Amino acid sequence: MKIGAIVPQGWTGEYDGWDARRAWERTSAVAVQAEEQGFESIWVFDHFHTTPEPTDELTFESFTTLSALAALTRRVRLGHIVACAAFRKPSLMAKMFSTMDVISGGRMEIGIGAGWKKEEWLAYGYDFPETRQRLAVLRDSLEIITRMMQPGRASYEGEHARIEGAINLPKPLQTPRIPIMIGGNGRNVTWRLAAKYADELNLDSQDPGAVADALPVIRQRCEEIGRDPETLKVSAHIWAGSDWAQGEHPGQRRVDLLGAYRELGVSRVMMLLRSSAESDDALPAFAEDARAAGANLETVLA
Repeated sequence: MKIGAIVPQGWTGEYDGWDARRAWERTSAVAVQAEEQGFESIWVFDHFHTTPEPTDELTFESFTTLSALAALTRRVRLGHIVACAAFRKPSLMAKMFSTMDVISGGRMEIGIGAGWKKEEWLAYGYDFPETRQRLAVLRDSLEIITRMMQPGRASYEGEHARIEGAINLPKPLQTPRIPIMIGGNGRNVTWRLAAKYADELNLDSQDPGAVADALPVIRQRCEEIGRDPETLKVSAHIWAGSDWAQGEHPGQRRVDLLGAYRELGVSRVMMLLRSSAESDDALPAFAEDARAAGANLETVLA
């Protein structure tokens, strides 16, 4: 099992009262430290203002943040947990992801989902359709992104999006395309989309018991379309508010929980340590616990 670090970004209020320059310096420093501590990947949220309530505090935009972090790191993989399909046209996202893959030397992951935070959509001028339509947008986005990373020009006529002879150059460095991770807990539609399009399904805020309950259904979704279930990785996003996740060194509780995910076959766990915004000790302590739980971390860079 691999471990990913979600870097401080402001979304959960970790930068309340900070000025922008200081906050960005900290985001950059935590990303570099995550790489130095052996984390496999770094991630950012795709949100525009703070949660649970919008406040007049900063939240860095996700695509620009990842582009900058790609230039500051050299080994860790980079991705969204997860990008909202409706916030940007899928053709533009395909172009952005491809460019970012080149910038990063082939280290991008496409984390994508249907989106959910209603007041954020409305504040930024987006309609907030019902779940069925948001999932249909996600389906069209996956189809377009996938096609635009294939050789040649791409065309597609969908319910909510279309392309006609779209040229996507440069192509990603990774072949046959950048890995796709779909995020969401919807068993009927989201998991079927993951079975069809994704390399990885990311379960959101699900404890080991919930993951154990989900795994047979995920396997079934793959078998419905003749896909080998072993080819769809399952990962877990642990919400920053989980009681075991915070503090300087939660210790054995964290080791036990990470070990439980590993025993279930979870491919990787990602989480934000809010304390990493203030403390240089938070990530090293988490790395120590992850190793104790049997997770795979890289050798610390010199």
